[in-house]
Amino acid sequence: MQKMADLPASRVDSSPPFSYCGMDCFGPFLVKQGRKEHKRYGLIITCFSSRAIHIEMLEDLTTDAFINALRCFIAIRGAVREIRSDQGTNFVGAKNELTKALKELDKDRMTAYLSQKQCDFIMNVPDASHMGGVWERQIRTIRSVLSWALSKSSGRLDDASLRTFFYEAMSIINSRPLTTDTINDPKGLEPLTPNHLLTMKSSVPLPPPGKFVQEDLYGRKRWRRVQYLTEQFWSRWRKEHLTNITLRQRWHTPRRNVKIGDIVIVKEEGVPRNEWRLGRVIDVCKDEDGLVRKTTIQIGNRKLGKEGQRLTNPSILERPIHKLVVLVENN
Repeated sequence: MQKMADLPASRVDSSPPFSYCGMDCFGPFLVKQGRKEHKRYGLIITCFSSRAIHIEMLEDLTTDAFINALRCFIAIRGAVREIRSDQGTNFVGAKNELTKALKELDKDRMTAYLSQKQCDFIMNVPDASHMGGVWERQIRTIRSVLSWALSKSSGRLDDASLRTFFYEAMSIINSRPLTTDTINDPKGLEPLTPNHLLTMKSSVPLPPPGKFVQEDLYGRKRWRRVQYLTEQFWSRWRKEHLTNITLRQRWHTPRRNVKIGDIVIVKEEGVPRNEWRLGRVIDVCKDEDGLVRKTTIQIGNRKLGKEGQRLTNPSILERPIHKLVVLVENN
């Protein structure tokens, strides 16, 4: 099967938004209708050429629900030439019911429906999420932040509020800059964003006036709940997006391997204030490429007797190198 990375550049880059796209699903989320709670899901579709995304709400995971969501997507974004998806067995954080339901999806029916719209529906082989690298990396960060934000309001949104929140998140993501060519030019235009390509407008949608606080989750005004969740999504997604696009210098230049005898600081959670755990490397484990990724360390102990003798046996631990900071190298 042909990967997106192997497709001719002209076939993707010259196509209009959402001509070639990837699809993924996430959920479930609880919404409230009257006194009853129902499960809803989200469907994320991302464009290979413009990197724009579209989010639709699924009432369930039946084939009819997927076709309805795709019909809404096509009605809003236009005709689609190709949609790619995985086979539902590698959804990160998905519940068992999500995986089971996606396995039971009638793929032949969806393929037949999309073929009538002159759209190819291609599914990657099972357990091969890396084949969807073009869209999986982007969707994963969006999905995790959406799930985190919606967990703060479980059972407090209805269908309309959930759909509005999805569209607000979609607007935020599609407002991110894609180019940097004009930044150094003081007379240059603002960086291009997916929203520029989708709406053909240069104006940025502004949030409604007012300050939205956590108490809005429990108020009667549902639109304020949505805006508070949108602010939470913006705050966290921005941080994670900036982290993802930052160049990680650590893996771009050769560095010295950790060696036996090095003095290190051990990075651990829950350490009391002002306490730094020091250790000495007593053994290293090299992988086939010659790089050290796991070490055995001896933790230092300040508790000594009056004559300088040890009161307890030294602690021997195994730690990965990303949990260690070398202080003194053993030359």
